Amino acid sequence: MKIVTIVGARPQFIKCAPVSRALRAEHTEVLVHTGQHYDANMSDVFFTELDIPAPDYHLGIGSGPQGEQTGRMLAAIEEVIMKEQPDMVLVYGDTNSTLAGALAAVKLHIPVAHVEAGLRSFDRSMPEEINRVVTDHVSDLLFCPTQTAVDNLLTEGITTGVHLTGDVMVDALLYNAGIAEESSTVLEDLELVEGGYSVATVHRASNTDAEENLRSIVDAFGEIGNPIVFPAHPRTVKYLKEYGLYDHLPGNVRLTEPLAYLDMLHLMRHARMILTDSGGVQKEAYVLKVPCVTLRENTEWVETLRDGWNVLVGADFTKIVDADQAMLSKRTEQSVIFGKGDAAIAITTNISLFFNNGRCC
Repeated sequence: MKIVTIVGARPQFIKCAPVSRALRAEHTEVLVHTGQHYDANMSDVFFTELDIPAPDYHLGIGSGPQGEQTGRMLAAIEEVIMKEQPDMVLVYGDTNSTLAGALAAVKLHIPVAHVEAGLRSFDRSMPEEINRVVTDHVSDLLFCPTQTAVDNLLTEGITTGVHLTGDVMVDALLYNAGIAEESSTVLEDLELVEGGYSVATVHRASNTDAEENLRSIVDAFGEIGNPIVFPAHPRTVKYLKEYGLYDHLPGNVRLTEPLAYLDMLHLMRHARMILTDSGGVQKEAYVLKVPCVTLRENTEWVETLRDGWNVLVGADFTKIVDADQAMLSKRTEQSVIFGKGDAAIAITTNISLFFNNGRCC
């Protein structure tokens, strides 16, 4: 069977790597890169490092306002689907690429499979929440990373095609952790000591677009004191400069360009703490057993909060500083909530069963 896979952003490249390996053993995959992340450090390098086949289509959409970007993606993806005539369209996560891929497929009566279905932050002010809710409600196969995700779908009346597979990010982490350990020199390059630094990522609009929030976060980083490596998203750099923060970062904050996946994985694995507003990084921190301070008021990964490995602080200066110290001692034994690294196999198996049962047409 032919499957068109839609990706466009860094987390999706990571997730698709193990699934593509498993999928191509049984089916034909056509890989479409929307170009939502177009910076080389956030796009091209991932295909090389993760041994992902080069995209069959690169749509080159780039950035832009939410509606414009999604609309351009929708039109371009529709053209690809009409040309390729796939049996299924596979989408990942919660980006505009996800929504556009799902809408283009369902309007052309092509079955949709959603990897990372059922996640909810219950905050409709987040564009990602709208994307994931709409995508789930038009999907035929919903691959849930956790039982909480399954329960969320049940609450919304979605029961058909729902599968608890575990999280493909765990597949990717387990596959690449050893490779990163052997190949990455990022600690030496940045003159860091294992366990002696923190890692920060900030890219959510609620933090970058609001000067008060971004300033509060940066000030808190300075108050924390220990070295903080801050690989900055291009749009974050834009706002740091716009608010006059770029040239006046605290001395302990080491701003870098976005890092290659293996370097980022190695950096996070040996950090004392991770401070982030990314959903994926929260989960990676949990799997890597590094405490996490989340610079948001909510999270779709509620499981990470229950064991004390993650805490929500928003952009509050005092909460960020206090949490940095408190999190070093609050943690409890972890639960196996994201699976054991076999999610890609489970996803491929269920796609094959879907086809074999005559559900593809």
